[in-house]
Amino acid sequence: MVNFTIDQIRSIMDRRENIRNMSVIAHVDHGKTTLSDSLIQRAGIIADKVAGDMRYMSTRQDEQDRGITIKSSSVSLHFEITDPDNMPKGSTSPEFLINLIDSPGHVDFSSEVTAALRVTDGALVVVDCVEGVCVQTETVLRQAVAERIKPVLFLNKVDRFLLELQLNTEEAYISFRRAIESVNVIVGNMDDKEFGDVTVKPEIGTVAFGSGLHGWGFTLGKFAKLYAAKFGVPKEKLIQRLWGDNYFDAEGKKWTSSTTSVSGKPLARAFCQFVLEPIYQLSRAIVDDNQEKIDKMVKTLNINLSTEDKELKGKALVKAVMRKFLPAADAILEMIVMHLPSPIVAQKYRVINLYEGPLDDECAKAISACDPEGPLMMYVSKMVPTSDKGRFYAFGRVFSGVIRTGQKVRIMGPNYVPGKKEDLYCKSIQRTILMMGRKTEQIEDCPCGNIVGLVGVDQYLVKSGTITTSEVAHNIRVMKFSVSPVVRVAVEAKNPADLPKLVEGLKRLAKSDPCVLCYTEESGEHIVAGAGELHLEICLKDLAEDHAGIEIKTTDPVVSFRESVQAESSIVCLSKSPNKHNRLFVKAEPMPMELQDQIEAGTINAKDDVKSRANVLAEQFNWDVNDAKSIWSFGPDASGANILVNVTKGVQYMNEIKDSFVAAFQWATKEGVVCDENMRGIRFNVLDVTLHTDAIHRGGGQIVPTARRVLYAAELTASPILLEPIYLVEITAPESAVGGIYGVLNRRRGHVISEERRVGTPLFSVKANMPVLESFGFTADLRSHTAGQAFPQCVFDHWSSIGVVGVDKKVTEVALAVRKRKGLSEEIPPLDRFMDKL
Repeated sequence: MVNFTIDQIRSIMDRRENIRNMSVIAHVDHGKTTLSDSLIQRAGIIADKVAGDMRYMSTRQDEQDRGITIKSSSVSLHFEITDPDNMPKGSTSPEFLINLIDSPGHVDFSSEVTAALRVTDGALVVVDCVEGVCVQTETVLRQAVAERIKPVLFLNKVDRFLLELQLNTEEAYISFRRAIESVNVIVGNMDDKEFGDVTVKPEIGTVAFGSGLHGWGFTLGKFAKLYAAKFGVPKEKLIQRLWGDNYFDAEGKKWTSSTTSVSGKPLARAFCQFVLEPIYQLSRAIVDDNQEKIDKMVKTLNINLSTEDKELKGKALVKAVMRKFLPAADAILEMIVMHLPSPIVAQKYRVINLYEGPLDDECAKAISACDPEGPLMMYVSKMVPTSDKGRFYAFGRVFSGVIRTGQKVRIMGPNYVPGKKEDLYCKSIQRTILMMGRKTEQIEDCPCGNIVGLVGVDQYLVKSGTITTSEVAHNIRVMKFSVSPVVRVAVEAKNPADLPKLVEGLKRLAKSDPCVLCYTEESGEHIVAGAGELHLEICLKDLAEDHAGIEIKTTDPVVSFRESVQAESSIVCLSKSPNKHNRLFVKAEPMPMELQDQIEAGTINAKDDVKSRANVLAEQFNWDVNDAKSIWSFGPDASGANILVNVTKGVQYMNEIKDSFVAAFQWATKEGVVCDENMRGIRFNVLDVTLHTDAIHRGGGQIVPTARRVLYAAELTASPILLEPIYLVEITAPESAVGGIYGVLNRRRGHVISEERRVGTPLFSVKANMPVLESFGFTADLRSHTAGQAFPQCVFDHWSSIGVVGVDKKVTEVALAVRKRKGLSEEIPPLDRFMDKL
């Protein structure tokens, strides 16, 4: 029985201090969706019996079949605090609205996690206490803290300690502590004054322990409350004692920090004695079928079992009893309500990260105050396909104002610049809806601080955008993804007559996934680029079945390379314009790796203040300050890691040819000379220019092709290299399988960086670097060589040079193969095609 109505939810939506927006984030298979089930069951959306096995948030059929989450899905829950004295600061009633987004854990879909984090203020981090904190947990945690999102931690799969590994209580405590420390190491690096301290601590109630599958869980507060009544000690005092090096000496009737009692007997840690021991005893009694002990404990802990429950045996009974004793949903929901911020609190410190414009205009003020009276500001973070083919719901968060059905709004895409008309549409909203997992519910309007779906704006947005009613509004920042689409396939329709359907399907595919790229190459191939093999497989399946509805053929996956240089140009390159009246002199040189990464991460970008950016470049990378002030452009696009610098002194008409030169630079960096791939990490210096005095002879038609030729010449004279993308692979496997792992990695040009044993478990974790080029079929190969025991996770890590083109045989072969595939001429163009003699 659903214990709330849509009207009830709508009424809480106006009480902003009683709303919590949160995402569930973790490594793949650590139990996010299963854990979400117990929260959804508590809200009465699904039945008690199926919680944990149903995986309600897996909305697609292939998610159910594969047992992994592919798309993040959202649900709104109603939660009422039973103890009115224990209400969080600032809340006005015991009823809360929790907007929960369940996100995927597989690294290929981490763009979905970014989209989920953008619209929420808190994150429930789930960690499997047997495997500990893995690669993907680190990645998503870093993203969360960078977006200024407050984490709380749930240590999952504690039942495995009891029933499977049979660790004693002290070993269990050590494992918990290690997992909590690993999380705090990641979030503790952020020294952000306004954001405050975000480390998680069991003694303040930001860590919960339990088992999502069995539906039980607890925070230390639950036990402190139990014992406070028994010992007559205040709960606040007791909770501090239940974690860390605290021991209770029953003989001396006092708390101590020494491990032995007055008479010298060893003491058990308070956490083990008072928290884990009852749980262990209860489960052991049930597994050993010790009826007498079961009855006694059930009575002491006043657990009311139904007649059906009493007939259960073994694990099923453990599940039933523990669920009644420590319901997971209550512990987690209480933790969320007490320790995660409401939109009013969170938007004050998040506005700096969210809003691109000045922080003192009306929109920024309204976002910061989460003001329902202010102008409407809403960010659409992703598009969700509807049952209606080819149509999408725009899913996002209202940061200020109220969005209504039928309201006229300005829809601004990511390329919108305030004051200009491009990428801007003025339309009205057809309907506003509430996303409820597999269903949607219609609502009249939605005030700020809430997550909402819109109908009827999908034609105007591709992936994300800002919706506002204010004419002076700037955009809300575009999201930065931790993965980049480096694996590509070319697709074509099996039946040539279906080509228009394929083109339409590709447009819809580009809308439906935040990270996928669909474009057409010059050779006429339709390319789909994704973050990894699995991501591509899912995208192509969606393309064939849902978006285009036709049979498609695909080529083998190919990898994008990047062109770069490793030395300064050997000579100054000169190109003359077609009318022979203008001459351009340019040199190229490589940029340090750190600078390239910072530009791609957006810490140094085209929109920065010129002076402050120049100071950063001068201090960190030893640039000349005058050069740093005269950066003309970054490319390709605004976040490309190539720079065009004007280092000329006192040359006339420079500002007139700037636009033409920048256009040529953008074109050249997008399609490099070696094999038409993007350039990366090249700094081009414009040394000197001789121009015709008459403006008509130095127009764009003369300058653009000349500038492109001289940039190509500069690249070819600076020992051009090809960069290939490298994965960081983390493989978890039992000790017996490690030999097989090394064999497979060696065959695929992989090299191992570290190998460590997970303490307290039979598992080994091997980290290695491996080229993306060699990664196709890697998972299947690894499983066949380790009898299915090894489990790999590949994350794009960095770019690495293969060698100098024209010198190393291997690189030259790769470059020629790429040229052949793209339908270009069979050889790398010679230098004299681009460079002219004086």
